[in-house]
Amino acid sequence: MSAKQYQSKLWAALLLLALLWSLPAFSQSATQASAITANEAMAYIAENYAKQETYIAMRDGARLFTAIYSPKDQSASYPILMIRTPYSVAPYGEDQYPERLARYMHLVEAGYIFVMQDVRGKYMSEGEFEDVRPYQPDKKGQEFDESSDTYDSMDWLVKNVPNNNGNIGIFGISYPGFYATMSIPDAHPALKAVSPQAPVTDWFIGDDFHHNGAFFALDAFSFYYSFGQPRPAPTTQGAPRFEWPVEDSYQFFLEVGPIKNLKRYMGDSIRFWNQLMAHPNYDEFWQARNPRPHLKGVRPAVMTVGGWFDAEDSFGPLRVFEAIEKQNPATTANRLVMGPWYHGQWAAGDGERLGNVHWGFNTTEYYKQLEAKFFNYYLKGEGEADIPKATIFVTGSNEWRDFEAWPPENTRAQRLYFQPKGGLSFSLPEVAESFEEYIADPNKPVPYTQDVHLRRTREYMTDDQRFAARRPDVMVYQTPVLDEDITIAGPLTASLYVSTTGTDADYVVKLIDVFPDKMEGYPANEKAVPMGGYQMLVRGEILRGRFRNSFEAPEPFVPGEITPVRFEAPDVAHTFKKGHRIMIQVQNSWFPLVDRNPQKFVDIYNCSEEDFQKATHRIYQDTTRPSHLEVRVLRP
Repeated sequence: MSAKQYQSKLWAALLLLALLWSLPAFSQSATQASAITANEAMAYIAENYAKQETYIAMRDGARLFTAIYSPKDQSASYPILMIRTPYSVAPYGEDQYPERLARYMHLVEAGYIFVMQDVRGKYMSEGEFEDVRPYQPDKKGQEFDESSDTYDSMDWLVKNVPNNNGNIGIFGISYPGFYATMSIPDAHPALKAVSPQAPVTDWFIGDDFHHNGAFFALDAFSFYYSFGQPRPAPTTQGAPRFEWPVEDSYQFFLEVGPIKNLKRYMGDSIRFWNQLMAHPNYDEFWQARNPRPHLKGVRPAVMTVGGWFDAEDSFGPLRVFEAIEKQNPATTANRLVMGPWYHGQWAAGDGERLGNVHWGFNTTEYYKQLEAKFFNYYLKGEGEADIPKATIFVTGSNEWRDFEAWPPENTRAQRLYFQPKGGLSFSLPEVAESFEEYIADPNKPVPYTQDVHLRRTREYMTDDQRFAARRPDVMVYQTPVLDEDITIAGPLTASLYVSTTGTDADYVVKLIDVFPDKMEGYPANEKAVPMGGYQMLVRGEILRGRFRNSFEAPEPFVPGEITPVRFEAPDVAHTFKKGHRIMIQVQNSWFPLVDRNPQKFVDIYNCSEEDFQKATHRIYQDTTRPSHLEVRVLRP
């Protein structure tokens, strides 16, 4: 069957597969349908692409395993598209083709040479793996980092892969997004286009395992139990996942007790887990793993991609784009795309909804057009470079919008002030003294979602927050019903005035869209959650309070002393529609997403059960101590 004959049938099949992936479980017929779809995709790729497996030697002699997929039609030359990954380039064998290529049929059919590489020390590649390996700006001789490994690989590819046109692009999602970012410093001359997608960027400030110094225990434990296992020699096999002893992660982590007790499951062999425990502050270990200071003198075109509801790396894409924008001339081809997606949904799902919240149409179709346009222009010289500076999906109004800058220039900074009796307003409180007082008990932490489950959900990023609003240890502030649309676009800054009877505390601030009590015609959801009065999480973020003044030098709270606490949350682009309300919730735990703060200034990674204590908290909301959330309101 020819490529043209495959096209319409294949796209319909892939759409069905994407829909099936979004369901919680497969029926027998669904499993058969997905297998047929995969077979059709693989048949297309096998018919039109030839595979080669090879080792590419690095400057220090280590060899990296690389799979190359080249169009069988050798009458033309093709650019190279590369993915470097720590997650395996499987399936191995020159007669085996990866299903992941089916996600990129808009690029496969356009004609590219695809290159997939196991990074140093993972799966079939030689050498020693190091997590988010630091960049070395002054390498000499055989010294290496991820930038040089990428350079050496690209140098070999342009010299040895037949029918390449001398242009290379690199992209990848999550950890592969980090490797795409690390191709930018000291970029190979052939590298013309880079697309870091949900890139791991700063594992202490905002991505994956810490947010503002707070330890995201659920993700870190689940991930590193398997990913962090030693790999003594090249292998095609991954490590087993953790076998949970109970069905409820909330119960599991509560019964485990202090974080140090997880060592009974981790043992001593998982190097990065031990490094996590040994570096509780933003010291040189973490600072060296932040690539943003090195994104200068950028030569390739860059299109960074992220999801507003990415539970793992919503921080990374925004901050990579920002770093390139600030540290390079205006002529640098730097673009941002942010959609209403979970982690990697633009490649793995249809993008019509996330959890209970619907966007009204498949949001990934437009993105795929942008991705093809980006690579086709910079690698093949086809089309126009008319991609906007920032292509942003505004949730709430549910529309794609183009901006000449991000954050948009046509915004005004405003403050949503906490008011007495749970009010919320853009006006300063008029009372001389007002506060909310409540007790937080680390032995009864606030859950991050009301569901009972093991692995962290991706849907919690848009989950209904009514369960939390009903707890006495969650403070709730909301506006009256809005009489006009309000669009917030850009970063959020929480500015709280607080006191505590303890010496440490975490602060979670959540921005929420409260739907009208009647939502007639809104699409039903599989859990039958009523959408009238739904409290949609738009953005939640946490600060470990000891880091309120410095991530490098933590300091305790003075019990009973009124203290300002200020921290940033990742950007949003959301319209609060007329008839909705804006709500802010404040709490001191987010469990087991984040480990429990004992509310005592101790080494949390080595503390004991006896260190966990109740504390009485106050949030102030008056004229001289006006707790608020600073936002950017988009002008009409």
